[in-house]
Amino acid sequence: MLYMRSIPDDRTARAAIRDEALRLFAERDPDAVSVRQVAAAAGVSPALVVHHFGGKDGLRREVDAYVVATFEALLGELTGEGSAMLTDPAAGGTLSEALLRHLPADLPLGAYLRRLLLTGGEASRALFRGLFELSGRTLAALAEAGVAARGRDPEVRAAFLLANDLAVFLLRDHLTGVLGTDPLSEEGVVRWAPEMLAIYGGGLLATPEEEPEREPEEEGTA
Repeated sequence: MLYMRSIPDDRTARAAIRDEALRLFAERDPDAVSVRQVAAAAGVSPALVVHHFGGKDGLRREVDAYVVATFEALLGELTGEGSAMLTDPAAGGTLSEALLRHLPADLPLGAYLRRLLLTGGEASRALFRGLFELSGRTLAALAEAGVAARGRDPEVRAAFLLANDLAVFLLRDHLTGVLGTDPLSEEGVVRWAPEMLAIYGGGLLATPEEEPEREPEEEGTA
């Protein structure tokens, strides 16, 4: 008999199902994952999955909406009122913390994006368009705050920024191989952020600001 996990409320059950669907979709082709498999991974009945999402198509739309919402929350924090994290190279540490908070290493979002965006299809196009629109809104917000320019062709600039950001997810394994550090790990983000921000802020001629040297600790101090 299949064990069904006791979940205290519908909101928690919905999130658990969505998270397991994201994980399974990242591991395999989403078309190869069944509602029954998602239900088993989440510890709920297939009927509950159908109750919340109406079926496989609804579940895929929910996962895609969650992916876009995750990036939206991250970019909202980075570009919110008073924030200069995307344009100030000195803010590298703060940017690293924000990236790791919204995109923890154990979140299979990168693997899901890689699989979906590179396979094509209607779901792939819809997700990419959602991310493109988000990139456009982010650029507009930065321009409104006076810390970026829309450029002569705002659509191309938004697409360029999106392509740069997605490349880290799509090429994560290759980047890890040549850098010796996972760019989405804690160590990797701290290393990646200053260079990225310097280029965004001043172009390829820019040099990241050096971190201030620590004062040597006196002997006998903790």
